[in-house]
Amino acid sequence: MPSLKDLKNRIASVKSTRKITKAMQMVAAAKLRRAQDAAEASRPYTERFNAVMGGLASGAAGSASAPRLLSGTGSDQTHLLVVMTAERGLCGGFNGNIAKLARTHANALIAEGKTVKILTVGKKGRDVIKRELGDHFVGHVDLTAVKRISYANAQDIAKDVLAKFDAGDFDIATLFFARFENVVSQHPTALQVIPAKFDQADGADAALYDYEPSEDAILADLLPRGVATQIFAALLENAASEQGARMSAMDNATRNAGEMIDQLTIEFNRSRQAVITNELIEIISGAEAL
Repeated sequence: MPSLKDLKNRIASVKSTRKITKAMQMVAAAKLRRAQDAAEASRPYTERFNAVMGGLASGAAGSASAPRLLSGTGSDQTHLLVVMTAERGLCGGFNGNIAKLARTHANALIAEGKTVKILTVGKKGRDVIKRELGDHFVGHVDLTAVKRISYANAQDIAKDVLAKFDAGDFDIATLFFARFENVVSQHPTALQVIPAKFDQADGADAALYDYEPSEDAILADLLPRGVATQIFAALLENAASEQGARMSAMDNATRNAGEMIDQLTIEFNRSRQAVITNELIEIISGAEAL
């Protein structure tokens, strides 16, 4: 049975931990509002951009002059997995869920005899995946020094991915990230960006536009921007998901610390009462002996 001093020290330690988790929860809540606003503000642009690109892509489908970013290389042998996670932990299962989805996808491709290459964004995902698939790593993007995600960060990643595609390093590229829904719900998502896939545009919408220059020329110019746009949207969704997951995890940790303090306090009071009772018994026994 632990001594009164041990219990007192443990209560003080848990109280200190509760202060830290409560502070982290409040910081995450403040960051979440900004990150959520940024993610939600990007969605209308991304959706409309994809709708326009879908109309262009449907018109250029099957064309011999269609850009390689749309038509692909004609092979699906080599896959590049761009795994986006956080630079920091203490956010529940956020990083682990994304890494699990990417690892499952990679293992399935390897089982089919495909070649898998992995580009990680965020060290937490890299740390998890490298234990099993470290031999497949081809690069890492460190965003530790980045305080707020910007389009320039997405452009840098997109340039690296496009350079690898132009060099013939892979045939298909897929992004892995968490799509933000709310504080307690973030969905790990896999999104293919090369060759580009778009929802088919409505026939009525597609008939409203005539493009000049040709659709193929416009696609050749917009498709690289589309890759950067998808990466930027994924980074923003990840940022909001990370803060939401951290806020939820720290709230749970704070509640658990409070419950532990209550239990330890009860145990401390019982132990102290037992000590006092024993001392009284000793005093009474000594008095009776006299």
